[in-house]
Amino acid sequence: MAHLPIGVIVSLQSVLERGAAEMVELGLETCQISAWDETLLTPENAARVKETLGDHVTIASLWAGWPGPKVWDFMEGPLTLGLVPAAYRAERIAALKRGADFAHWLGISDVTTHVGFIPENPATTEYREVVIAIREVAQYCRKLGLFFNFETGQETPTTLMRTIEDVGTGNLGINLDPANLLLYGKANPMDAVDIYGGLVRGVHVKDGRYPTDGRRLGQETPVGEGLVDFPVLLNKLLRHGFQGALIIEREISGPQQKVDILKAKNLLLKILQAL
Repeated sequence: MAHLPIGVIVSLQSVLERGAAEMVELGLETCQISAWDETLLTPENAARVKETLGDHVTIASLWAGWPGPKVWDFMEGPLTLGLVPAAYRAERIAALKRGADFAHWLGISDVTTHVGFIPENPATTEYREVVIAIREVAQYCRKLGLFFNFETGQETPTTLMRTIEDVGTGNLGINLDPANLLLYGKANPMDAVDIYGGLVRGVHVKDGRYPTDGRRLGQETPVGEGLVDFPVLLNKLLRHGFQGALIIEREISGPQQKVDILKAKNLLLKILQAL
Protein backbone atom coordinates (compact mmCIF):
# COMPACT_ATOMS: atom_id res chain seq x y z
CA MET A 1 0.00 0.00 0.00
CA ALA A 2 1.30 3.41 -0.97
CA HIS A 3 0.77 6.42 1.26
CA LEU A 4 0.54 9.97 0.00
CA PRO A 5 -1.07 12.79 2.00
CA ILE A 6 -4.55 13.66 0.77
CA GLY A 7 -5.90 17.19 1.07
CA VAL A 8 -7.92 19.92 -0.58
CA ILE A 9 -7.41 23.36 -2.08
CA VAL A 10 -8.88 26.00 0.22
CA SER A 11 -8.95 29.78 0.07
CA LEU A 12 -6.87 31.84 2.48
CA GLN A 13 -9.97 33.77 3.43
CA SER A 14 -11.77 30.54 4.33
CA VAL A 15 -8.90 29.42 6.57
CA LEU A 16 -8.81 32.79 8.32
CA GLU A 17 -12.58 32.78 8.87
CA ARG A 18 -13.36 29.10 9.49
CA GLY A 19 -10.09 27.41 10.34
CA ALA A 20 -9.57 23.69 9.83
CA ALA A 21 -12.96 22.37 10.96
CA GLU A 22 -14.32 21.38 7.54
CA MET A 23 -11.06 19.74 6.50
CA VAL A 24 -10.87 17.77 9.72
CA GLU A 25 -14.51 16.75 9.30
CA LEU A 26 -13.68 15.34 5.86
CA GLY A 27 -10.68 13.48 7.24
CA LEU A 28 -8.14 15.45 5.19
CA GLU A 29 -4.60 15.82 6.49
CA THR A 30 -3.18 18.58 4.28
CA CYS A 31 -4.20 21.51 2.10
CA GLN A 32 -3.05 23.91 -0.57
CA ILE A 33 -3.95 27.48 0.36
CA SER A 34 -5.16 29.62 -2.53
CA ALA A 35 -4.47 33.34 -2.11
CA TRP A 36 -5.81 35.88 -4.59
CA ASP A 37 -6.33 38.84 -2.24
CA GLU A 38 -2.96 40.54 -1.78
CA THR A 39 -4.21 42.55 1.18
CA LEU A 40 -4.41 39.33 3.20
CA LEU A 41 -0.75 38.45 2.63
CA THR A 42 0.61 39.81 5.91
CA PRO A 43 2.92 38.37 8.56
CA GLU A 44 0.03 38.62 11.04
CA ASN A 45 -2.25 36.49 8.85
CA ALA A 46 0.51 33.97 8.28
CA ALA A 47 0.81 33.59 12.05
CA ARG A 48 -2.98 33.26 12.35
CA VAL A 49 -3.06 30.52 9.72
CA LYS A 50 -0.30 28.56 11.43
CA GLU A 51 -2.02 28.87 14.80
CA THR A 52 -5.46 27.99 13.37
CA LEU A 53 -4.34 24.89 11.49
CA GLY A 54 -1.94 23.84 14.23
CA ASP A 55 -1.34 20.09 14.19
CA HIS A 56 -4.70 19.39 12.56
CA VAL A 57 -3.85 20.10 8.91
CA THR A 58 -0.47 20.70 7.26
CA ILE A 59 0.08 23.16 4.40
CA ALA A 60 1.46 21.51 1.28
CA SER A 61 1.91 24.72 -0.71
CA LEU A 62 0.60 28.19 -1.45
CA TRP A 63 -1.28 28.87 -4.69
CA ALA A 64 -0.43 32.50 -5.40
CA GLY A 65 -2.83 34.56 -7.49
CA TRP A 66 -2.22 37.87 -9.26
CA PRO A 67 -4.19 41.07 -9.96
CA GLY A 68 -5.92 42.16 -13.15
CA PRO A 69 -8.38 40.49 -15.53
CA LYS A 70 -8.60 36.74 -15.89
CA VAL A 71 -10.68 34.91 -18.49
CA TRP A 72 -10.40 31.13 -18.49
CA ASP A 73 -10.95 30.36 -22.16
CA PHE A 74 -9.02 30.09 -25.44
CA MET A 75 -9.95 33.50 -26.81
CA GLU A 76 -9.20 35.99 -24.03
CA GLY A 77 -7.14 33.65 -21.84
CA PRO A 78 -3.86 34.27 -23.70
CA LEU A 79 -4.48 38.02 -23.35
CA THR A 80 -5.30 38.03 -19.63
CA LEU A 81 -3.69 35.16 -17.74
CA GLY A 82 -0.45 34.95 -15.80
CA LEU A 83 2.86 36.57 -16.73
CA VAL A 84 2.35 36.30 -20.48
CA PRO A 85 0.37 39.54 -21.10
CA ALA A 86 2.97 42.33 -21.05
CA ALA A 87 0.45 44.93 -19.86
CA TYR A 88 0.04 43.22 -16.47
CA ARG A 89 3.45 41.61 -16.10
CA ALA A 90 5.15 44.06 -13.72
CA GLU A 91 2.32 44.16 -11.18
CA ARG A 92 1.97 40.38 -11.32
CA ILE A 93 5.67 39.80 -10.74
CA ALA A 94 5.31 41.99 -7.64
CA ALA A 95 2.22 40.05 -6.53
CA LEU A 96 3.96 36.69 -6.90
CA LYS A 97 6.90 37.98 -4.87
CA ARG A 98 4.42 38.98 -2.19
CA GLY A 99 2.99 35.47 -2.34
CA ALA A 100 6.51 34.10 -1.92
CA ASP A 101 6.98 36.27 1.18
CA PHE A 102 3.74 34.87 2.60
CA ALA A 103 4.81 31.28 1.90
CA HIS A 104 8.10 32.02 3.65
CA TRP A 105 6.24 33.39 6.68
CA LEU A 106 4.11 30.24 6.71
CA GLY A 107 7.28 28.16 6.84
CA ILE A 108 6.44 26.10 3.74
CA SER A 109 8.59 25.25 0.74
CA ASP A 110 6.41 25.65 -2.37
CA VAL A 111 4.61 28.40 -4.28
CA THR A 112 2.38 27.52 -7.24
CA THR A 113 0.66 29.58 -9.93
CA HIS A 114 -0.52 29.63 -13.53
CA VAL A 115 2.04 31.59 -15.53
CA GLY A 116 -0.32 31.78 -18.53
CA PHE A 117 -0.33 30.53 -22.11
CA ILE A 118 3.43 30.21 -22.56
CA PRO A 119 4.25 30.72 -26.26
CA GLU A 120 5.17 27.46 -27.98
CA ASN A 121 7.61 29.13 -30.38
CA PRO A 122 10.87 29.68 -28.46
CA ALA A 123 12.20 32.01 -31.17
CA THR A 124 9.73 34.80 -30.39
CA THR A 125 10.43 37.91 -28.37
CA GLU A 126 7.30 37.19 -26.32
CA TYR A 127 8.64 33.79 -25.23
CA ARG A 128 12.01 35.26 -24.23
CA GLU A 129 10.31 38.02 -22.23
CA VAL A 130 8.12 35.49 -20.39
CA VAL A 131 11.22 33.44 -19.51
CA ILE A 132 12.88 36.56 -18.09
CA ALA A 133 9.78 37.37 -16.03
CA ILE A 134 9.53 33.85 -14.64
CA ARG A 135 13.24 33.90 -13.83
CA GLU A 136 12.82 37.08 -11.78
CA VAL A 137 10.09 35.45 -9.66
CA ALA A 138 11.97 32.15 -9.40
CA GLN A 139 15.18 33.86 -8.28
CA TYR A 140 13.24 35.73 -5.60
CA CYS A 141 11.75 32.43 -4.43
CA ARG A 142 15.17 30.80 -4.40
CA LYS A 143 16.51 33.47 -2.06
CA LEU A 144 13.70 32.53 0.34
CA GLY A 145 14.41 28.81 0.01
CA LEU A 146 11.24 28.19 -2.01
CA PHE A 147 10.35 26.14 -5.06
CA PHE A 148 8.34 27.96 -7.73
CA ASN A 149 5.87 25.56 -9.34
CA PHE A 150 3.99 25.81 -12.63
CA GLU A 151 0.41 24.57 -12.58
CA THR A 152 -0.08 22.59 -15.77
CA GLY A 153 -2.69 23.06 -18.42
CA GLN A 154 -2.18 26.17 -20.50
CA GLU A 155 0.90 24.87 -22.29
CA THR A 156 2.00 21.56 -23.76
CA PRO A 157 4.30 19.43 -21.59
CA THR A 158 7.15 19.99 -24.05
CA THR A 159 6.71 23.76 -23.88
CA LEU A 160 6.72 23.64 -20.09
CA MET A 161 9.87 21.53 -19.96
CA ARG A 162 11.64 23.89 -22.39
CA THR A 163 10.63 26.86 -20.26
CA ILE A 164 11.95 25.23 -17.09
CA GLU A 165 15.23 24.48 -18.88
CA ASP A 166 15.53 28.02 -20.21
CA VAL A 167 14.67 29.72 -16.89
CA GLY A 168 17.33 27.53 -15.32
CA THR A 169 17.18 28.62 -11.68
CA GLY A 170 17.20 25.10 -10.24
CA ASN A 171 14.18 25.65 -7.98
CA LEU A 172 11.37 25.08 -10.49
CA GLY A 173 8.77 22.38 -10.10
CA ILE A 174 5.43 21.30 -11.48
CA ASN A 175 1.99 21.22 -9.90
CA LEU A 176 0.34 18.56 -12.05
CA ASP A 177 -3.31 19.25 -12.74
CA PRO A 178 -4.29 16.31 -14.97
CA ALA A 179 -7.74 17.69 -15.67
CA ASN A 180 -6.32 20.97 -16.95
CA LEU A 181 -4.26 19.12 -19.55
CA LEU A 182 -7.56 17.73 -20.81
CA LEU A 183 -9.66 20.90 -20.38
CA TYR A 184 -7.13 22.93 -22.38
CA GLY A 185 -6.61 20.15 -24.92
CA LYS A 186 -2.85 20.12 -24.34
CA ALA A 187 -1.99 16.50 -23.53
CA ASN A 188 -2.98 13.10 -22.26
CA PRO A 189 -2.17 13.56 -18.55
CA MET A 190 -1.04 9.97 -18.03
CA ASP A 191 1.54 10.31 -20.81
CA ALA A 192 2.53 13.78 -19.58
CA VAL A 193 3.77 12.31 -16.29
CA ASP A 194 6.56 10.55 -18.19
CA ILE A 195 7.63 13.88 -19.72
CA TYR A 196 7.57 15.76 -16.41
CA GLY A 197 9.31 12.93 -14.56
CA GLY A 198 10.67 13.87 -11.15
CA LEU A 199 9.76 17.56 -11.48
CA VAL A 200 6.22 17.00 -10.17
CA ARG A 201 6.04 18.34 -6.61
CA GLY A 202 2.28 18.53 -6.16
CA VAL A 203 -0.89 17.18 -7.76
CA HIS A 204 -4.38 18.54 -8.18
CA VAL A 205 -6.82 15.66 -8.05
CA LYS A 206 -9.29 16.92 -10.62
CA ASP A 207 -11.03 15.26 -13.56
CA GLY A 208 -12.47 16.41 -16.84
CA ARG A 209 -12.84 16.03 -20.59
CA TYR A 210 -11.33 17.50 -23.73
CA PRO A 211 -12.79 20.65 -25.36
CA THR A 212 -15.49 20.17 -27.98
CA ASP A 213 -14.90 23.50 -29.74
CA GLY A 214 -12.06 25.95 -30.29
CA ARG A 215 -13.22 28.67 -27.92
CA ARG A 216 -14.24 27.13 -24.60
CA LEU A 217 -12.37 24.84 -22.23
CA GLY A 218 -13.45 21.25 -21.79
CA GLN A 219 -15.79 20.27 -18.97
CA GLU A 220 -14.60 19.60 -15.43
CA THR A 221 -16.24 16.54 -13.84
CA PRO A 222 -16.27 14.84 -10.46
CA VAL A 223 -13.19 12.65 -9.96
CA GLY A 224 -13.75 9.28 -11.59
CA GLU A 225 -16.25 10.58 -14.15
CA GLY A 226 -13.82 12.16 -16.61
CA LEU A 227 -10.92 10.90 -18.72
CA VAL A 228 -8.15 10.90 -16.09
CA ASP A 229 -7.10 7.33 -15.34
CA PHE A 230 -6.07 7.90 -11.72
CA PRO A 231 -4.74 4.36 -11.05
CA VAL A 232 -2.36 4.70 -14.00
CA LEU A 233 -1.53 8.32 -13.14
CA LEU A 234 -0.67 7.58 -9.51
CA ASN A 235 1.31 4.47 -10.38
CA LYS A 236 3.42 6.49 -12.82
CA LEU A 237 3.93 9.30 -10.33
CA LEU A 238 5.17 6.86 -7.71
CA ARG A 239 7.55 5.26 -10.21
CA HIS A 240 9.01 8.71 -10.86
CA GLY A 241 9.58 9.17 -7.11
CA PHE A 242 6.66 11.47 -6.32
CA GLN A 243 6.20 12.00 -2.57
CA GLY A 244 4.07 15.13 -2.52
CA ALA A 245 0.45 15.80 -1.65
CA LEU A 246 -2.69 14.85 -3.54
CA ILE A 247 -4.80 18.01 -3.41
CA ILE A 248 -8.45 17.53 -4.36
CA GLU A 249 -9.92 20.38 -6.38
CA ARG A 250 -13.60 20.58 -7.36
CA GLU A 251 -14.47 23.82 -9.10
CA ILE A 252 -18.06 24.14 -7.97
CA SER A 253 -19.61 25.56 -4.79
CA GLY A 254 -22.34 24.48 -2.43
CA PRO A 255 -23.14 21.16 -0.72
CA GLN A 256 -22.33 19.07 -3.81
CA GLN A 257 -18.71 20.24 -3.67
CA LYS A 258 -18.23 18.55 -0.29
CA VAL A 259 -19.90 15.37 -1.58
CA ASP A 260 -17.56 15.26 -4.56
CA ILE A 261 -14.47 15.96 -2.43
CA LEU A 262 -15.33 13.07 -0.11
CA LYS A 263 -15.94 10.81 -3.10
CA ALA A 264 -12.55 11.75 -4.52
CA LYS A 265 -10.83 11.09 -1.19
CA ASN A 266 -12.36 7.62 -0.91
CA LEU A 267 -11.41 6.80 -4.48
CA LEU A 268 -7.82 7.87 -3.83
CA LEU A 269 -7.61 5.72 -0.70
CA LYS A 270 -8.86 2.73 -2.66
CA ILE A 271 -6.32 3.27 -5.44
CA LEU A 272 -3.41 3.83 -3.03
CA GLN A 273 -4.31 0.69 -1.13
CA ALA A 274 -3.89 -1.32 -4.32
CA LEU A 275 -0.52 0.20 -5.24
